[in-house]
Amino acid sequence: MAAVAGETLQGLERGLAVIQAFSREAPAMTLSEVARRTGISRATARRILLTLEALGFVRCDGRDFSLSPRVLSLGWAYLSSLSLWEIAQPFMQDLSDEVQETCSATTLDLPDIVVVARVPSRRILMMSLGVGSRLPAYATAMGRVLLAGLSDPEVAAHLAQTRLEPLTHRTVTDRARLARVIALVRVQGFSLVDEELELGLRSLSVPLHGPDGRVHAALNLCAATARVPVEEMHARFLPAMLTTADSISRAWLEKT
Repeated sequence: MAAVAGETLQGLERGLAVIQAFSREAPAMTLSEVARRTGISRATARRILLTLEALGFVRCDGRDFSLSPRVLSLGWAYLSSLSLWEIAQPFMQDLSDEVQETCSATTLDLPDIVVVARVPSRRILMMSLGVGSRLPAYATAMGRVLLAGLSDPEVAAHLAQTRLEPLTHRTVTDRARLARVIALVRVQGFSLVDEELELGLRSLSVPLHGPDGRVHAALNLCAATARVPVEEMHARFLPAMLTTADSISRAWLEKT
């Protein structure tokens, strides 16, 4: 159901904006910094921060405010409401054990993707991610798989309003070229991103389809470029990933 003008709660919108203002780059902020980052007045920011503090979502240390662990309950409410991740976890574990690489699952929250499940391998990767981590959709294999699940007009609208930054010298930032890449992903059923997100990191992703046939999530394996060549990812990783994705989708369908 789409929100109608006048039916949204501005206070709730601002409260969520304050929570989202905190990040790895800004884990603690003063009242003035929160107001500046969110674009709201100091008086409003103060009321929101004091309310969040009273509810246990924010803590104050002198002049600095920071999020408390209770914020994780908001994300857990989402994860626990989806049976998909309970179904997917053992399949993801088997896949990770088979190929000895880290396996992740993500959903789309434009302009980003969000990690919702992760099975780490014993191998050390340069990029450390956990459940709740966000990455730009345009520069990741997972993001391109999820974008491929959208219509062409939706993809075009996203690319038009997204700032496409070159994260490495290999990142595709041309909008027309990205649109062609995403269209190809839709046809071939997988995406391989080679050092576009981070140098030395190679990533392969396939879609997870829901009972309605739509792409609901993306399954991903990542590996160091020095250890795993592209040919191996195509020849060994891709068949195992497609089998795992199919098993997860069928198990999900049986649960509904």
